[in-house]
Amino acid sequence: MSTVDPVTPVLTKRWLSPRSWSIQTYEQLEGYTAVRKALGATPEQIVQVVKDSGLRGRGGAGFPSGLKWSFMPPNEDKPHYLVINADEGEPGTCKDIPLMMADPHSLIEGCIIASYAMRSHHCFIYVRGEALHCIRRLNQAVAEAKAAGYLGANILGSGYDLEITVHAGAGAYICGEETALLDSLEGRRGQPRLKPPFPAAAGLYAAPTTVNNVETIASVPYIINGGSDWFRKMGTEKSPGPKIYSISGHVEKPGQYEAPLGTTLRQLLDMAGGMKDGIPLKFWTPGGSSTPMFTAEHMDVPLDFEGAAEAGSMLGTTAVQVFNETVSVPWAVMKWTQFYKHESCGKCTPCREGTYWLTQILERMVDGNGTEEDIDTLLDVCDNVLGRSFCALGDGAVSPIQSGIKYFRDEFLALCQKNREKNRKPALAGAN
Repeated sequence: MSTVDPVTPVLTKRWLSPRSWSIQTYEQLEGYTAVRKALGATPEQIVQVVKDSGLRGRGGAGFPSGLKWSFMPPNEDKPHYLVINADEGEPGTCKDIPLMMADPHSLIEGCIIASYAMRSHHCFIYVRGEALHCIRRLNQAVAEAKAAGYLGANILGSGYDLEITVHAGAGAYICGEETALLDSLEGRRGQPRLKPPFPAAAGLYAAPTTVNNVETIASVPYIINGGSDWFRKMGTEKSPGPKIYSISGHVEKPGQYEAPLGTTLRQLLDMAGGMKDGIPLKFWTPGGSSTPMFTAEHMDVPLDFEGAAEAGSMLGTTAVQVFNETVSVPWAVMKWTQFYKHESCGKCTPCREGTYWLTQILERMVDGNGTEEDIDTLLDVCDNVLGRSFCALGDGAVSPIQSGIKYFRDEFLALCQKNREKNRKPALAGAN
């Protein structure tokens, strides 16, 4: 297994198999072999293997997973919880839902191994409420795994017990933030909590909790089976492993493409059949709309955690949204900002008020009623939101605006110019 070619599908290898979501198909293709291996080791050994693999959180922040797991206190005077963040709401992101639809058992198996490593006996999978088909498929997978003895009491005779609960959210983008997710899971309004205490100390029901993304946990069985050295052969030194890139927008074949971390947009566009109708690329997002946009000059930036950051953006959720030269940047930025205004939970003033005023100004500019001062006002409001809001939603909301003005200021100025000309015409008519 250690000689696997880096482009051989790992996370997506079962996706095209007949009835790939069933336990029968999963078991035929190495399914539930990693659990047997893991239960024969100690929790500390499992954490160490994940640490050695260099696996980093696939939900956007890229925090080392093994390190996160090691924060769980070793004593069990309180229950430990593993919570899976499957509230996929970032605009352009569509990797976790297809993964759960096509191969739910890889997530279930990952949950069992991760829960065992953290001495948790109850795992919650928090799924976006709109993804009904996904929730049904996960519930079916949990029932199948339980019937086969992989869940419940005394799993495979190891003496280890685990229950998995699939929970449907109510469709709020803010619940993708881990502490807002925990509040929502407890039955409260989804709003971010003040940290510290961090979830590892006091998370769900004030007990030690680890929150991980779907793709992160689904990678775990492959690491247990293949070993950390095998996993490190893919990707880059600091960002190892394979990654599912979601490509949408003006490409010939939008969809999910699994590639090693560090792949460039140029390579991804080759996989996706190139730009739609041959119209050239204008701008794109490397990780959803909350990551600063890139231009055609950034096509060779390695899309891993370090490469994206060095080029002035973030890897985020690898939601690659591609826009061609027919798209107006101020219009796209306005649409994204409207989304953030709608999804702000309203808990903190910078985000609640900032997104409201940013939307007002952008709508006015796109309607052709903007002034040059509006550009400075936009940047000033962004400065008052960035780093000052309660959670990262505020930072995400200003990313498209700041990067849009940075690379395409002339388009914003052109809108203001149009307004000036419009207001000058009646005066000239009167002079005649």
